[in-house]
Formats: sequence, structure tokens, C-alpha cells
Amino acid sequence: MSPTRFASEHKVVYWGSILILIALAVTGLIRYESVTRNSETLSKATRLQEELVRAGYPSPDTDTVERLLGTDGGQVCEEPGNALKTALWKIQQSNGAAGPGQRPVISDTRAVEAERIVLQVYCPDQLPEFEDELEDLKTDGTVRR
Repeated sequence: MSPTRFASEHKVVYWGSILILIALAVTGLIRYESVTRNSETLSKATRLQEELVRAGYPSPDTDTVERLLGTDGGQVCEEPGNALKTALWKIQQSNGAAGPGQRPVISDTRAVEAERIVLQVYCPDQLPEFEDELEDLKTDGTVRR
């Protein structure tokens, strides 16, 4: 029995081994990316938590912040100065009545500051656009503490 004949009879074993090694390499790369992403979301969520507590806000749950904002800030960072989002945000800053009784109110300065902190942590490049949109919005200390 020659070595070439033995090798040719076990091609299935060789190809199977190669396929298993490739599958393990791909799985390892996917898992590595997932671990990297998880550590990045955790670090950003922790940083946001620290910044909010430093500003005097209650500490949000880290897991919730991780799921909600991820690594890129999610919906918060998608064009924060967009006209539609600004209009919807201003509607939410009303007296809570429905229909003809709904009136705009002067928003609390601290509510605006919380969104500014989120933008500083997750998408600081979007902050100037957000600041420009807020120049027209009248805020004051309207909530009693």
C-alpha cells in the first residue's frame, strides 16, 4: 500500500477536517465581534449613566440603556434636528390635553439637558445640529423639585 493511495482513500476525512476548521474560524470571528460590541455598548451605557447622575438625574438601568441605544445611539442620533422629530418633540412638550384643549408649554430646561447628555455620549457630532434647533425653543425651570 503506497502513501499516495492511502491519502487518496481518505479525502473525505481531509475535506471534513478543513470544513470543520473553517466553520470554527467563522464562528470565532462572529463571537469576537459580538463580545466587542457588547463591551462597547456596556462602556457607553455606563458612561451615560455616570453623566446623568453627575447632572442630577436618576440612574437609568444599564441593561435597558444598552438595548435601547446600542453602540450608535439608535433613534436618538438619527438626525436629532430633523423637522419632523422636532415637531413631534414639541407636541410632546404640551399640557397633556387632547384636541382643542392642547396647548404648548414652556419646556423644562432639565428635560432638554437630558437629551443633550445622551447626544454628547453617543453622537457628539450631532450635537451642534441639536443646539441650533433648540435656540428657538423657550425653556425655563418649570418643574418644582
